[in-house]
Amino acid sequence: MSTTARDNGAAGGQVPGGGAAGREVAAVGHADLTPRTLALVESAFQERLERLGKRVEPGPVMVRCGAGAPLAFGRAASVSGRRLIVLIPTHNGVPAMPPRRDRVAAGELLNLTDQARLLPYDPNHRDSCVGADERMIATSGLLLAAWDGSPSNGLDATAHLVTYARARGIPVEIVWPAGAERGTGETTPAPSAALPAGGPAEPPGARYS
Repeated sequence: MSTTARDNGAAGGQVPGGGAAGREVAAVGHADLTPRTLALVESAFQERLERLGKRVEPGPVMVRCGAGAPLAFGRAASVSGRRLIVLIPTHNGVPAMPPRRDRVAAGELLNLTDQARLLPYDPNHRDSCVGADERMIATSGLLLAAWDGSPSNGLDATAHLVTYARARGIPVEIVWPAGAERGTGETTPAPSAALPAGGPAEPPGARYS
């Protein structure tokens, strides 16, 4: 795993290390997915990535560290053999502790990722997380969104992020499989539908950069 800490490069709507602008696939979506929906969304993300790889040269895929849709996307990227980039929150250049609800997912994403990018934002503050997602989307060439069509509210900003991407001419594909639903409260992520219950046999050679 490589890591890049470039707090000074986060201004102006740019993701640190975002030299692959226009080629990265970003993903956002609801965090409160039920275990069954997590598996459904993972499979849908995997199908989209594999289909995309048949049309264009596969590029890296990127997600902000967190539970729900980000974890489903990270798992799908790993199974599809795509290079995974995970955005990690920092404070004064030091990685920040994720909220309790995100810690299990964050640990798995760090095990799956090829590269972690350190980005200054507060993982406990909704608007700060939205700003980090906007910077990620702004440098991507495609956004995949696990979205049930509901409007943004005080906790979830998926609708806003879809609108943000479309307003900037970034293609958006909505992923919400039949039977998908959102849960209530915090749940421990179920094992991947496509990986053994114990996860990968060996952690991939991820790098912090």
